[in-house]
Amino acid sequence: MMLTDSRRLTGPSLVLDSPGAAAEISLPEENKIKAIALWIAHVRELLDAVGWTEEQTATREYNGGATLAITAPMDALYAATEIVEAAWEYAQAQIEGRKTPDVIVVVERLKDEISSERHPALIRLADVADAKGVTCLPDDDTVTLGLGASSESWARDATPSPDKVDWNSVSDIPAAFVTGTNGKSTTVRLAAAIGAAAGLTVGFSTSDWVKVGDEEIATGDYSGPEGARLALRDGRVELAVIETARGGLLRRGLPLPKAAACLITNIASDHLGEYGIHDVEALADAKFTVSKAVKQSGVLILNADDARLKFRGTGFTGTVAWYGLSLSEHDVPASGYAAFILDDSFALAKDGMVTSILPVKDFAPALGGAATYNVSNALGAILLMSVLGVETDAIKTGLLNFESTPEDNPGRGNFMEVGGVKIVLDFAHNPHALSALTETLNNIPAKRRLYLCGQGGDRSDADIHHMVKVIRDAEPDAIIIKEIPNKLRGRALGEVPALIRQYLTEMNYSEERVLDAASEFDSVVTAFDWAQPGDMLVLLVYADRDETLALIQKLQAENWQPGQAVKV
Repeated sequence: MMLTDSRRLTGPSLVLDSPGAAAEISLPEENKIKAIALWIAHVRELLDAVGWTEEQTATREYNGGATLAITAPMDALYAATEIVEAAWEYAQAQIEGRKTPDVIVVVERLKDEISSERHPALIRLADVADAKGVTCLPDDDTVTLGLGASSESWARDATPSPDKVDWNSVSDIPAAFVTGTNGKSTTVRLAAAIGAAAGLTVGFSTSDWVKVGDEEIATGDYSGPEGARLALRDGRVELAVIETARGGLLRRGLPLPKAAACLITNIASDHLGEYGIHDVEALADAKFTVSKAVKQSGVLILNADDARLKFRGTGFTGTVAWYGLSLSEHDVPASGYAAFILDDSFALAKDGMVTSILPVKDFAPALGGAATYNVSNALGAILLMSVLGVETDAIKTGLLNFESTPEDNPGRGNFMEVGGVKIVLDFAHNPHALSALTETLNNIPAKRRLYLCGQGGDRSDADIHHMVKVIRDAEPDAIIIKEIPNKLRGRALGEVPALIRQYLTEMNYSEERVLDAASEFDSVVTAFDWAQPGDMLVLLVYADRDETLALIQKLQAENWQPGQAVKV
């Protein structure tokens, strides 16, 4: 038995509907019921002792452990984590037969921590903002009222009293969350392109960067709450679209308590094992957390092609809008929105009226319809931006302007050519995404095909096996097994490549067609050394994307031809 994680929840989360604190506990099954009951009793005792009599407790059991959580005032979340941990210490000590800490001493310490952290001015401001329907967005350094172009920010230690705020100057702009297993970044970028076509300054955060309009204001994985705050606080932003990844949802909860729309692209096995998420159903529950932001007002947008989303969406009590390749004009609701394919064109239904947006063949990332995953992503973006009030003419223009290039959508289905060799650069890193990609690529003619194959060390053996099988089933003419040294994540150097080679052997893939590379970039160089005119290189690159793009551009500029040495 041990505490493995303790964290603040700054917004609604999988286990709570308001801010609070949570801990992950590793527990053997034989002690689980008793340990959780003891924790609930002790945490209730501590909450009452510090004066938090109205705060609630929540637990979530899973195989091998449990999440233990409490609601808490938004200005005392660090102290809340101490309460959760202290209650667990009592429970664990009792089960193990150890002496428990002195309650009086612990309560006094907790009261001191609460007192030093509390911020009455922030609570007063947040209460008035809530009454006025204005978002209050605080963090450790800054307090913001309103969103984007209608916001105003102050240093946390300079939080104004409500009577000092010009409430006529602060309000919320339309903001949306996009989550799911695959397609999040592409959908967000499509939405941003549509917003730009409508003349709006869009703030959007993804796993690659945060942008305001065309300006990149931060680079890196910003699919969590930090990226959301950067986009939502920028004074130029008129509409915000926020990529909301599983990690941020589980670690901190929702970036905002309310949103005009939330979109879930799909649910598939990926990143299992963290925060008690051990299977796809639990992952679906975690992703569905975004529905809490639109329950009272707003629209939950779901992919009708995903069975798990279909099940959960049917039982959702708020407003739901559906999109998907399986929908048709017969699914058009009498009120509300839907998006689907009609006569080989993107179509949008609004209050029973259907409008044709654009032929699928004219949307470049769809590859004439072969890339069905991008057709689906486009349907989601169409529906999202329509719900946010964008007219169909701008939606059409945004789709027409969007290309599968490193500039528009880096690392997501980038199709290029060098010296007569087809290059596909893609981020696909789980079986669901890989299956969609290989299905598309099998419809594109090529003399021979080569795939890069590697994985981060945090994936289970079963996940790696599934990934290898998808690539093997694509029947490539060669596979380069790559090490990813900066993504070992607990594995030994060479461990993942050895597993991949073992699985390929078990799948009767010829050893003569397997190559090795010590890094992702080395695997790209090896791929070009292998290539002949008419071949296709499927570069599944996760860590060294920028270096790979720079090499491809260099080879294009040098008019490189197959058979020539690749100079790095």
